[in-house]
Amino acid sequence: MECTLKNMTQKSAMPPVVYLLGLTVFAMTTAEFMVAGMMPALADAMNVGIGKIGNLISLYALGMTIGGPVLTAVLLALRTPHKRALIWLLSINVAGGILAAMSTRYEMMAVARIIMGVASSATFGVALTLCADLVAPSVRGRAASFVLGGLMFSPVVGVPLTAFIEQHYGWRASFWLVAVLAALCTVAIALWAPADHKQDGANAEVVSLSAEFRSLLNRPLWAAFATSGLIIGATFAAFSYFSPIFLNVAGVSATSIPNLLAMYGIANIIGNAVVGRFADRHTLTVLVAGLSVLALALISFALWAELTPVGIAAFAAIGLTGVSLNPAMVARVMRAAAPGPLVNTMHTSVITAGLAFGTWAGGAAIDAGYSMRAPLWIGAAMAAVGLASLLPYLRSGLAQAPETACSTT
Repeated sequence: MECTLKNMTQKSAMPPVVYLLGLTVFAMTTAEFMVAGMMPALADAMNVGIGKIGNLISLYALGMTIGGPVLTAVLLALRTPHKRALIWLLSINVAGGILAAMSTRYEMMAVARIIMGVASSATFGVALTLCADLVAPSVRGRAASFVLGGLMFSPVVGVPLTAFIEQHYGWRASFWLVAVLAALCTVAIALWAPADHKQDGANAEVVSLSAEFRSLLNRPLWAAFATSGLIIGATFAAFSYFSPIFLNVAGVSATSIPNLLAMYGIANIIGNAVVGRFADRHTLTVLVAGLSVLALALISFALWAELTPVGIAAFAAIGLTGVSLNPAMVARVMRAAAPGPLVNTMHTSVITAGLAFGTWAGGAAIDAGYSMRAPLWIGAAMAAVGLASLLPYLRSGLAQAPETACSTT
């Protein structure tokens, strides 16, 4: 009875720190993609070509994919409590942001971006772990939707805002803004995030590197990782090239591209909110439905891209699913293994790898002489494989009810 009452209290509202973690993710994601909105200015400032400036996004992603898990493992080996680890990671990210804002050479900026990427990936993992600690297991997916809401708001608010600031006050002002926001999040988490509840042997299991590695020896977990990577890869195979597809195939005007991007961002926010409501109780159902819609949208876009209304509707559907399935992906991972920092950071790394592969595959297909629709077909194929990866778990009846807060502790 006492446990039930406790769970009901936990379900009634999200702790304020969850929203603070969402703001932190917003700052990290804006820092990752802000370069896309100021490429000409950065190219002139660093005296390099646009292609090398584009590599600054890839370097950030590379830091997330490879460096994030390594840094998380180091923190676990040092048995660092979650709150303290998050503060250290955010401090490293702030240092990288300051270095980027002060950069006078491309090499200096590249190093700063790698530092920020490494810290960002580990921050995502620890933030999701701290979020899971703050709420009942039955609402972890919903809580994750609030944390990951920062990721959804970044392309709608953060990236356009940094581009606007760059146009009026210079690119350094944009970088300083993001660094200051990350610093404010660091201070706020230091002041208001609760410390780990346990300091005894039970907590040692939470921050134990060996326990985290044991959690990774888990076939359902890696199946969940694979599905997540395929979802994000399918999405970015299309999204990375949406502008030339609309311009060269659908025939829309260049002035319409910002409006399409805003529509996509709004669709992300709506999809994230809806998925977050159902991710805990209907995790696999949400993933199957979302992947089905994503695949159909990509196929429709590829077949009828020249019909502008169809292309716009398909692009909106990709926004409603795709990245918006993050809460369900997180809920599935947290059900497959204890939601520790290394597990969550590995999940972030796999997602980033999927993003990089989808973007690379779409570009490689275009460079090989295939039509501008090729990235859409690649995305559709990845979504289909993602659906196939779910079938064994549906057939074996593993779409179990959410675990209760008192079932394992």
